[in-house]
Amino acid sequence: MRKLTSFLIATVILVGSGALAYYLVSMAPEPERREPPPQIPFAQTARVVAGSGAIPVYGAGTVRPSAEIDIAPLVSGNVVWMNPGFQSGGRIRAGQAIFRIEKEDYLHRVREVEAELEARRVALFVAREEAAFARSEFEQYSRRQLEAGESAGEPGPLALKEPQMKAAQAAIDRVESQLADARLALSRTEVRAPFDGYVRHESLDVGQFVTTGQAVGRLFAADAVEVVVSLSDANAALIPGLWKLRAGDSGRRVAARVIGRYSDKSYVWKGYVDRAEVSIDEQSRTIDAILRVPNPFSAGTPAEETDEPGASPPLLVGKFVEVAIQGLAPESYLRVPRAALHPGNEVWTVSEDKRVNVVPVRVLQRVNDEAYIIGALEDGQLAITGGIQHVTEGMLVQTGDGSAP
Repeated sequence: MRKLTSFLIATVILVGSGALAYYLVSMAPEPERREPPPQIPFAQTARVVAGSGAIPVYGAGTVRPSAEIDIAPLVSGNVVWMNPGFQSGGRIRAGQAIFRIEKEDYLHRVREVEAELEARRVALFVAREEAAFARSEFEQYSRRQLEAGESAGEPGPLALKEPQMKAAQAAIDRVESQLADARLALSRTEVRAPFDGYVRHESLDVGQFVTTGQAVGRLFAADAVEVVVSLSDANAALIPGLWKLRAGDSGRRVAARVIGRYSDKSYVWKGYVDRAEVSIDEQSRTIDAILRVPNPFSAGTPAEETDEPGASPPLLVGKFVEVAIQGLAPESYLRVPRAALHPGNEVWTVSEDKRVNVVPVRVLQRVNDEAYIIGALEDGQLAITGGIQHVTEGMLVQTGDGSAP
């Protein structure tokens, strides 16, 4: 009896629970039905910008002197005087004396040769007088022979003292040459600077004995410096008339700027492309363009305006600098973020209806995060810069505003 009662109670509980559950489910509100979101990829974009003016060509290089020479005497002797500016970092003006060598020995040699020259001139005078006397005697002899009805004949060179006179003249020529050499050696006891320059280093003191050709210092030109910039052939092609440039030709110049960094500031010097090497570097396969910077040791112009105190530095030899060369100025070109360039030199654009167009372009220059290109693009057009790895012509995308077709 108890078992039957328990079974009935359990059955009632189960049936009641099921009925309650059915009631609750039937009374629940139906969920709102929504359309699944479209499976359209999201693309990051940026605007295409129309370019104008010259396309810059950037590079870097090390400052070197435009001219540099060893200072060496052309005669030997003791140094008796030295220019105070002839020290490392010192400035020497063109034509200024650098040092002097004791000149007494060379002065004595000049006087000795001058005396020898006077003696040779006397010998020539004597030879000419003897020649004139010999000719006078021969003329008298010829008259006597003619009076006697006989012919005197022609006199020989020895009879007229001509060889002796020529030998005396040759001796004078030889001694005059020796005198010129002696005077030249005397003038070389004072060594002068061939151009305005700075002393890179020196090894000379007063009282030191120097020999002919002994290098005692090094001087580099102060009027200009050079910067050798290695360029790819694509960048070299952007420099107008590069292969027509001739060293020192002031009529044809391509402007350039040299940027040097000192401490945490950048300074600028104006220069120009002077010439290009006519061979390719065997290791880097690049073309070397040589920039020339006039007046490099004047203060540079700060790249950014600043009120901070401190003098602007000069453009020092050996400094590693960046350069910006004024390249070609095409009639029309475009600028896009570098990320908008895709493999195969393609730009993926997005039309107004959010469809992708693949546009092949010609890349003129890549500079930092920007590229200069030519292609069938328009100013202000959207270009894909990220978010998508692969595209097909005409595919749909979402752009930065979150809109979709």
